[in-house]
Amino acid sequence: MTKILHVVGARPNFPKLAPVHRAAAAAGLAQVVVHTGQHYDDAMSASFFRDLEVPTPDINLGVGSQSHAVQTARIMERIEPVLLAERPDWVLVYGDVNSTAAAALVAVKLGLLVAHVEAGLRSHDRRMPEEINRLVTDRIADLLLTPSRDADEALRREGVRDEQIAFVGNVMIDSLFHALQHVPADAGARDAVVVTLHRPSNVDEPRRLASIVEALREIAEARPVVFPVHPRTRQRLEDAGLPLGAVRLLEPIPYREMLAHVSRAHAVVTDSGGLQEETTALGVPCFTVRENTERPVTITEGTNRLAPDPAELPRLVASAARPAAPRRPEGWDGHAGARVVEALLAFVDRRPADDAVVVEV
Repeated sequence: MTKILHVVGARPNFPKLAPVHRAAAAAGLAQVVVHTGQHYDDAMSASFFRDLEVPTPDINLGVGSQSHAVQTARIMERIEPVLLAERPDWVLVYGDVNSTAAAALVAVKLGLLVAHVEAGLRSHDRRMPEEINRLVTDRIADLLLTPSRDADEALRREGVRDEQIAFVGNVMIDSLFHALQHVPADAGARDAVVVTLHRPSNVDEPRRLASIVEALREIAEARPVVFPVHPRTRQRLEDAGLPLGAVRLLEPIPYREMLAHVSRAHAVVTDSGGLQEETTALGVPCFTVRENTERPVTITEGTNRLAPDPAELPRLVASAARPAAPRRPEGWDGHAGARVVEALLAFVDRRPADDAVVVEV
């Protein structure tokens, strides 16, 4: 029986895991879920597993919050004995967090097959730690499972062979559609502006953060602003002592509750990758407070717009309007998880007999 070992570690990974786990269970595959513990409090981790109806992880490495170097090193050190003990047919890594690159590095050095879910996304900005994780993981993984056709092309430009690329669509949208069935029609703040910010380029530079907060205060004078605050961002706000006016700060909230807010929002202001995708699928105007995005399809086919100058946010939000119907890119149809499993099985079936996995220690 084919055995999959899933590696997740941070909040953005969990909605990507859920549909693949369900599809693999339906196919009768053996599965092990390893949570690295990169995000470790209940609001940022355990509640997501409940909301997404994914079994509790089989193994938690408990690495916690550290510098990029220390966190990556601890993940590598702690996952190696797990991989040696489990000997999976596939190690699946998700997205672009430190857990993704660290687990992939260890697995390939042990001779294990690695597949990257959400491969091929590029911001072309190496100042972003996530971009480094994407590049490293895509360079060493055996199978690159892409969410959009532009990701296929990005990999081909980098010299990746076609037989390593499998377009599967967006697994995040599978989770969104699944969760929407369980969100009450009247949940969430209607016609509010939903805000998330966590990237160092926005929250670690005091002048930049102050300009964003000033824009949010102005927006909040006209309509409700709901801001679930990442722990790092809350600390930066407290350190800076910035007045927030009518902006409503919330603790990090579970997946379904967040989805309720986003689905009923007037607009979303974010620097998150996942929210760019979710708002595209929902047809909610999104303003990404960044100079670039690794998800250009959300701009060319969706409702996302880059807003690198925070001073422009009040005007952009005031003029935001939903389209008559969402324009969803190819493969954003709720069946990406099943295509991931099909691609894994097809890849194993076509491997040469003499290309067997050999684990050396």
